[in-house]
Amino acid sequence: MPDSEPAAPSALWRDADFRRLWVGQTASQLGEHASLVVLPLIAVLTLHLDVGGLGALRAVGQAPLLLLSLFIGAWVDRWRARNVMMLADLGRALVLAGVAAAALAGGLDLPILLVAGFALGTMSVFFDVAYQALLVRMLRRDQLLRGNSALEGSRSAAQIGGPALGGALVSLPSASIAVVANGLLFALSFGSVSRIRHREPAPERAGRAPHVWREVREGVRFVAGEASLRAVCLASGAFQFSFAAVMTAYLVYLTEDLRLPGGAVGLVLAATGPGALAGALLAARLPGRFGHGVVLVSAATIGNGALLLVPAVQGTPTVTVPALAAINLVAGAFGQLVNVTVMAIRQAVTPDGMQGRAAATITFAGMGLTPLGSLLGGFLAGELGLRTAILVAAAGMMVSPLVMVLSPLVRLGRELPVPEDR
Repeated sequence: MPDSEPAAPSALWRDADFRRLWVGQTASQLGEHASLVVLPLIAVLTLHLDVGGLGALRAVGQAPLLLLSLFIGAWVDRWRARNVMMLADLGRALVLAGVAAAALAGGLDLPILLVAGFALGTMSVFFDVAYQALLVRMLRRDQLLRGNSALEGSRSAAQIGGPALGGALVSLPSASIAVVANGLLFALSFGSVSRIRHREPAPERAGRAPHVWREVREGVRFVAGEASLRAVCLASGAFQFSFAAVMTAYLVYLTEDLRLPGGAVGLVLAATGPGALAGALLAARLPGRFGHGVVLVSAATIGNGALLLVPAVQGTPTVTVPALAAINLVAGAFGQLVNVTVMAIRQAVTPDGMQGRAAATITFAGMGLTPLGSLLGGFLAGELGLRTAILVAAAGMMVSPLVMVLSPLVRLGRELPVPEDR
């Protein structure tokens, strides 16, 4: 991947394959974010699931991050990323078609949602690891920051449209409509990704006898031995564990404590999106101006700290909806700035043949504890009440910037190191 003069943004968008990747990833993220609202709200509003049951449902959907992400990273480094993305999209569309059929037949119940949640979570890990690997295989190194910014911007757009779409559709009489909409989005992603013509280089281990455990160990050893990536894992783990606890109590807090209807819930959650879009745009410039470390620590402190204000919000929807939307806007902007900066750091210091495993190892370390966080959120809400549970869990999120301050991440400057194989 040769170094050269920084590519102009227009040069990136003139690449038809990058546009197809962007469209497919946007549709996939939109479907994923809609399903993260649709399935839990169906469970709460249709099946009358309590906070403990909702915590279990969210935990099952997040379990593949803990159980499978390391192996998925090894498999993605062995396969062509485009094919992995297509299979993941097709699988999610079929799973949601099954859920819609069950809802239409009047047989939708919690076990079906649990199985669907686990399957969707598994295929989402495949897709997310694969698109990150494909981006590195498609673009030059000088294009990666803008490419990441564009894809993270699309994820931000999904955060705007997904929750709003999910909340609005769940408010309709038929739950199957919301689920079918999710399936169509994954079908759109499949169609766009299938049109990518970039010839990926054959993975180094393609055709060799699989040694998955050895390859997993290689990925873990690489990440653990690289000081910046090791700190990313610890900071991400602290954040995601606490954030999962926050969101479990937060969804019930919105519907039961504040008595917000489905459309208002979608509006509150969607407010993260515009902020995240702004954060993705800022991430293309701020690290190069102020240094990656300064931007990373500052953004994590402000974004995580904003959620400490959530339990103080109370009153009528005319007061609570704008207040919560403003909090989510700030959290989304600075959270996305962290996400893009961390991804740039990971891609910059990781050799090309290790990209899938490095991404999966960090996903495992960061997201693997989210099922336990979701369960903890349900437990805290039952024992302490919704507001106190959210406050305690949000305070736990502040461990993340503290880890960054105590690590080499804080010292990263405007330029990132380059691995030997670049």
